[in-house]
Amino acid sequence: MTRQLILGTAGHIDHGKTQLIRALTGIDTDRLPQEKERGITIDIGFAFLDVGDYRLGIVDVPGHERFIRNMLAGAAGIDLALLVVAADDSVMPQTREHLAILQLLQVRHGLIAITKADLAEPDWLDLVEEDIRTLTAGTFLEDAPIVRTSATKGTGLDELIAALAEVCAHVEAEEAGGLFRLAVDRSFTMRGLGTIITGTVWSGRAAVGDEVQWLPSEKKLRVRGLQTHGKDADEITKGQRAAINLQGVHHTEIHRGHELATPGLLRPSRRITVRMSVLADSPRPLQHRSRVRLHLGTQEVIAGVRLLQATTIEPGAEGYAQLICAAPIVGVAQQPFVIRRESPLETIGGGIVIQPTNRQLSRRDPHTIERLDELRDADEKTRAQAAIFFMGGEAWGELDLCREANIRRERAPDVVAALAADKTVPELPAASRRTVRLHRDFLSDLRKRITRVMKRLHDQAPLETAIPRQRLAARLGYLGADVVQAVVDRMIGESVLIGDENAVALAAFKPKLTAAQKRLAAQILDAFGAAGFQPPEVGKLAKLAQIREDEARAVIELCADQGELIHLSGGLYIHRAAEERLRQRITESLRGSDGMTVSQIKDMLAITRRHAVPICEYLDRIGLTKRKGDYRILA
Repeated sequence: MTRQLILGTAGHIDHGKTQLIRALTGIDTDRLPQEKERGITIDIGFAFLDVGDYRLGIVDVPGHERFIRNMLAGAAGIDLALLVVAADDSVMPQTREHLAILQLLQVRHGLIAITKADLAEPDWLDLVEEDIRTLTAGTFLEDAPIVRTSATKGTGLDELIAALAEVCAHVEAEEAGGLFRLAVDRSFTMRGLGTIITGTVWSGRAAVGDEVQWLPSEKKLRVRGLQTHGKDADEITKGQRAAINLQGVHHTEIHRGHELATPGLLRPSRRITVRMSVLADSPRPLQHRSRVRLHLGTQEVIAGVRLLQATTIEPGAEGYAQLICAAPIVGVAQQPFVIRRESPLETIGGGIVIQPTNRQLSRRDPHTIERLDELRDADEKTRAQAAIFFMGGEAWGELDLCREANIRRERAPDVVAALAADKTVPELPAASRRTVRLHRDFLSDLRKRITRVMKRLHDQAPLETAIPRQRLAARLGYLGADVVQAVVDRMIGESVLIGDENAVALAAFKPKLTAAQKRLAAQILDAFGAAGFQPPEVGKLAKLAQIREDEARAVIELCADQGELIHLSGGLYIHRAAEERLRQRITESLRGSDGMTVSQIKDMLAITRRHAVPICEYLDRIGLTKRKGDYRILA
């Protein structure tokens, strides 16, 4: 079966990259009129080449320093590199910069072609090889084959193809499947077809009729048609150059730097956390709060640097940072990136994405750094639990672990099951009928936060025996209400809290009354006791006691919470002793009778209708009576 790989070129301007690709494939990758006119490559170009059991999608990049941004877009996602060095020039500035960029992008395989070999003597070519070996020492090209070629004479091409086949054999084969990602590098329209984009398939596969997500807009689009290497196809897979006919977007809306992906995989963000290094030959360190050009995939965006461990990263050193971007970008954990100075345009360094979505992290916090280290761990379970910790109370699924912890989709269910089994990520039932899954350390911290908030709420309302759940959830508004309620239920089960579905309290909490409030409570209970079946109104009680109505209501509610008063409805309460007599009188009057109307109950109790109606409704509510037409009978 033919394997699909992406080969990217690299090298200084006018070193013959495009000529060499044309000699190998018969395809001229310079498609722009300006490129033909000026004789230099300006934008990335594409070709393909069959080498033994491999089909190589070739990305030819410009070598001029002014077009490094285009080179970076082309180099993103390549499987192997062809570094081109002209025999008459040897190693030049962009040879060095391109090699540094390939290193930063974590390219692991490649080879070197010396072009224009017909223009140099053998002794000079030996010196060029020595320069190349010095340049590549300590890099992924340290032991790479070096092939002397001439595109005009055709010499060395067979040897180059044989060397390519050998290098391809060492490129690790990825497991089948995976989530679809394609980096867009061009968008145009064709009569009768509509919008067509081209790009490199970085992972997974897509088929005609599939739904894909367009990032960073997050809009979902339909795949109407596919082509790869100029031929119609039913599906496209990793390692292929592809053209996609899209339904649902105008070609002017989608452009280089955008991506197509499995819906739900990528999430646009203006802040990412990274592990970055500064090139050893950088002329100056990277400063906290400096501005850089971030190249992630085919995206380029200005970003502010927020160093997490120090105020500088010296040349040759590395550290954690957050990049605050001027526009939304998308990426996944472990994805490599490059940073360049805003001005002058020079490559500073690069690294890998640690957190591709927005997380506000504390600077100089050792616990945060430990967690970030876990996100780089080789063990997938360690990475997954760290990602879940940083997600806090967010709802998450398997695709989130793929993005945040670099977990393969096929492995995600087993990883989640393992974390649930060892209680690293306990599952809490929620009233919304979804399971809340929180990291145990985050859960522990959230329990402490809820306890602190409950203490403050009790202090603010010392007469309330319980705090409404809605009030508690509002104080923790940065968390979902379902998360708060699930944790509260857990704390009730652990006897840290007491309560029901409406209100809760700390298990150790007792209402605190001042001496004056104790006297007021006794006065109120005496008033309700004397009132019998016609309880006084709160306003009248407050006026009698010469206090504010809200103060009187708070004491009344406390008395009700303690069982001394019984709540009838609205602002009506009745003394406990009166309520017991009421139930006894009603039971005796209704036993053996055909029932009584509200008016008859009113007359029997010698009360007004204003009190009779809520009393009857209360008796229905507690199940002592029930309504039958206009009559109340024993239930």
